[in-house]
Amino acid sequence: MSRNKIALIGAGNIGGTMAHLCALKHLGDVVLYDVIDGLPQGKALDLQQSAPIENFDAEIVGTTKYDDIAGADVCIITAGIARKPGMSRDDLLGTNAKILTQVCDGIKKFAPKSFVIVITNPLDAMVGLVKQKTGFPKNQVVGQSGILDSSRYRTFIAQELKVSVASVSAMVMGGHGDDMVPVRSGCLVSGVPVEKFIPAQRLDEIEARVRNAGGEIVALLKTGSAFYSPASAAVRMAEAYLKDKKEILPCAAYLEGEYGVNGYYFGVPVMIGAGGVEKVIEVELSQREKQLFDVSLSHVKELVAAMERVQKA
Repeated sequence: MSRNKIALIGAGNIGGTMAHLCALKHLGDVVLYDVIDGLPQGKALDLQQSAPIENFDAEIVGTTKYDDIAGADVCIITAGIARKPGMSRDDLLGTNAKILTQVCDGIKKFAPKSFVIVITNPLDAMVGLVKQKTGFPKNQVVGQSGILDSSRYRTFIAQELKVSVASVSAMVMGGHGDDMVPVRSGCLVSGVPVEKFIPAQRLDEIEARVRNAGGEIVALLKTGSAFYSPASAAVRMAEAYLKDKKEILPCAAYLEGEYGVNGYYFGVPVMIGAGGVEKVIEVELSQREKQLFDVSLSHVKELVAAMERVQKA
């Protein structure tokens, strides 16, 4: 029985970290693709030489040719420029739209049956672009957003209460931007509502930090953006697909009426299994959360409209 094949489009910090995680988790063989000759090959060779130490048998290949992703079961797209200090995710729009258009041509030609996970920012517009350019069905294209944002929410709550992150369950919905929606009504600490432990004003501060968590890392790094946690989030999605886990995860999914949204990718809980995005899970939001949800959606619509203008220009 052959191993699964995972194609990582973009061999930067996120791509390299994902390759390492895929190998450590024994998810399958990995192809690292990048336009910079030497970068994917060097990282692949370095990772391959760790195999005897970490005891994995996966083959890790670096390439600048799309031919090498042929037959991939999963394609994860990180290609594009990263945020720099002072840049919003929206500032990346024009450049990354051009890059992903080329990426889509490669995936459509060589990996037409793959489950495609998009990480490139601005996420909510880029994942929609990938669906449009590949022509793949909605269950086959998904964006990595809410898993990362929810992990940040859980991290900050656990740090505040000095408890294990395993004791905190939380979810962030909406667009992957500064107006994302931490769902406070569903945030639980060992099954108990978080508001029983933390005052509302302090929760406001924590949730503001969640919304700016990516920017906080960009400001600290100065020459790049987060990569360990986004890589972990995307690999979690790939694992749910490859192992048919039917796992419910917050992701950017294409909505056709769910939550009153039509024709946009937006962050909501979904079930991921062997059929890709198998189901959108609708949860009840508080009145405050619904208002925040609508604000976030309006920004995503503006972002998509801006992308369409860029494409026509």
